[in-house]
Amino acid sequence: MDSINNLKGMRTYLIGAMDRVPDGGIVWRKKITPYLEDMNINIINPCNANNVKHVSEGFETRKWIEHYKETGQYDKIKNFKNIRSADLRCVDVSDFVIVHLDIESHLCGSYEELFTANRQKKPVLVWCKQGKRNAPNWLFFSIPHEHIFSSMHDVIDYLKYINTKQNTADLNRWLFFNI
Repeated sequence: MDSINNLKGMRTYLIGAMDRVPDGGIVWRKKITPYLEDMNINIINPCNANNVKHVSEGFETRKWIEHYKETGQYDKIKNFKNIRSADLRCVDVSDFVIVHLDIESHLCGSYEELFTANRQKKPVLVWCKQGKRNAPNWLFFSIPHEHIFSSMHDVIDYLKYINTKQNTADLNRWLFFNI
């Protein structure tokens, strides 16, 4: 009998702070990627400039935006608005999202992406760096608490469970296609 691979071919978008964090949000995304690839999940990583054509979001872009802020050239910042559009489109095309939440970071865009995915009734898997019990109350009001985790490994363990679950009928937010 073939092993079950419910998540094969699904797309996940990796949501989390990129500006105002020292590593630009790269490190956690690199750490989780091999686990997702092992489950044959397609990864949409906003730190990877190759994910979306004609949208460059990285340290160089952030340097320019910071320069425009410092020099009061606020009108020029609007030239990068395609980043927001591309990121929200990545939410649209994903089957589920993984959110790295550090409550000590400012997550303006991440919260918009998270709640966009939630309105679309996708599985929104939130891993709070400070632990599940420290996650914002609003998250508990918005998504199933079973989708809030204390560590990246808790998220991976949950995904492994979903990936090999025989009967998926009780998984309300998950949709599995036979295409």
